[in-house]
Amino acid sequence: MARLSVQQKLGKKIKEYRVRLDVTQEKLGETTGLDRTYISGVERGVRNPSLRNIEKIAKALKVKVSDLLQ
Repeated sequence: MARLSVQQKLGKKIKEYRVRLDVTQEKLGETTGLDRTYISGVERGVRNPSLRNIEKIAKALKVKVSDLLQ
């Protein structure tokens, strides 16, 4: 079984928190100022977001950056 990459682990955490808050990718994108397709790519682990964008996403999801990186 293949191990998840760092980007895939981050994307999985972001999706978990987003779904818990019942927020769509589109709404998360609007809140963060990031495009929905970018959010989708991050969640799928195909985008490598900057620390600044990780911070925006964490803030929108009402979690600490460290929560997303664990």
